[in-house]
Amino acid sequence: MPATLSYPGVYIEEIPSGVRTITGVATSITAFIGRALRGSTNDAIMINNYGDFERNFGGLWVGSALGFAVRDFYLNGGSQAIIVRLYREETGASAKLAKAVIDANGLILEAAYPGSWGNYLRARVEDVDASVAPTIRTMLGIAAGDALFSLRVRDMKTGVEEQFRNVTFVESARKVDRLLANESRLARVKTLVAPTAHTLNPPAGKTVWDDDTTSDGVADTSKASDGLDLTQDEFTGTGKEANKQGLYTLEKADLFNLLCIPPYKATSGIANQDVDSDLVSKGAAYCENRRAMLIVDPLSGWNNKDAAKNGVGSVGTKSKNAALFFPRLRQPNPLRENQVEDFVPCGAIAGIFARTDTQRGVWKAPAGLDATVVGVPQLSVPLTDAENGELNPLGINCLRAMPAAGRIVWGSRTLQGDDRLASEWKYIPVRRTALFIEESLYRGTQWVVFEPNDEPLWAQIRLNLGAFMHNLFRQGAFQGKTPREAYFVKCDGETTNQTDINSGIVNIVVGFAPLKPAEFVVIKLQQMAGQIEV
Repeated sequence: MPATLSYPGVYIEEIPSGVRTITGVATSITAFIGRALRGSTNDAIMINNYGDFERNFGGLWVGSALGFAVRDFYLNGGSQAIIVRLYREETGASAKLAKAVIDANGLILEAAYPGSWGNYLRARVEDVDASVAPTIRTMLGIAAGDALFSLRVRDMKTGVEEQFRNVTFVESARKVDRLLANESRLARVKTLVAPTAHTLNPPAGKTVWDDDTTSDGVADTSKASDGLDLTQDEFTGTGKEANKQGLYTLEKADLFNLLCIPPYKATSGIANQDVDSDLVSKGAAYCENRRAMLIVDPLSGWNNKDAAKNGVGSVGTKSKNAALFFPRLRQPNPLRENQVEDFVPCGAIAGIFARTDTQRGVWKAPAGLDATVVGVPQLSVPLTDAENGELNPLGINCLRAMPAAGRIVWGSRTLQGDDRLASEWKYIPVRRTALFIEESLYRGTQWVVFEPNDEPLWAQIRLNLGAFMHNLFRQGAFQGKTPREAYFVKCDGETTNQTDINSGIVNIVVGFAPLKPAEFVVIKLQQMAGQIEV
């Protein structure tokens, strides 16, 4: 009732209904981790299309399989991706810098991020118009003798240019080091000193970026490299988890559903490289903690069915949150005159997961004649039905070439899908549906914490969780013709006894009848005997 009833009359009070809508989370945000040409390192960057990847991370690169996996992801229907770029610095006396350095007439700048992309940067320092300089100094609160200048930085390879007008090297709202750190995607201040302005103008028909007299570039001794091949230490080495680096950079991401770790060693080119089995194991364990799925690539040495059959035990995990796909994809490499090479399938598979989720729902197996692999003219190992029949019971999902359909996904098992394990998480759609429900309910029940733990709360929980599950039932996510057959939500005095209440615990039990894929279709044909009419 109202806090104070002071005058005769009518009082209006709004009463909470107890309805708190639970929204289903995304199901196909895919995280990619590996080497890239450019971009921030140990940071989780969300992108929405392949153009974003090209702008932020440099696109395809012969030194890394990451760009090809991201390209395949978007070719096959992917939408949102999280990119984590890792970088390993050169060591030793002859090692090149990680970040390119520019001496801009005394102001020492360095590239914003590691990599040889920074070698294409140029910078120019310009004077501020003398007629407005005193007014700007007054506005910034700096002395008449303090340097005031404008800075221009340009990436000569991409044509991207940034301008920072009316900046200074003393403390103010336009202090150049802080300004570049917050706003520039190209450069950072390495040594903060007052620079001298460039006074020369370019020759007729040229811009200030065309020669060394009107702007400054990166000297040969200040050039950077693209670093060394990654090792497992860059992903899960000492201190990575505590500092949220490497694989654990994904702690900075609110949500991801699929994880791809493409090959990260470039010594022999993109093909014929594998991810360390220990990293696969740790990646699968991390996915279990984050309610995500790891897409595991086949080893490069699996050149036939027997190699895959004998090597499945050495991939590094048997996690219910991991799925293995075989064989690799054979695609033209545009960086090598379209020569056909082998590429890992993780990016394309993640895209098919995303496409299936959009068209049918997370409970539909991402396999079958509709699960076509776009942009893949060949597979590295053609498989027959009999060979497929040997691999499928081991939990190896096969990619097949089918007449009319083309290259398709023809398997939907987790790595616990080995028939000998008899796991309840045998199928990918069953596992992913459970993860979807878990994550959605986890986020949708945060309001329960610290509420009075009694029947009114339990009734609200049953109402809201029941509404969420019923909505999934109406979409066809569960088995059963009625809600009673399809799911249940239980939260009452049976699930939460007095000891639980005294301990501050409320127990909620949610059950669902999962849809399982029709993996084997049996058609029985019988010849009818002739009928004798009487």
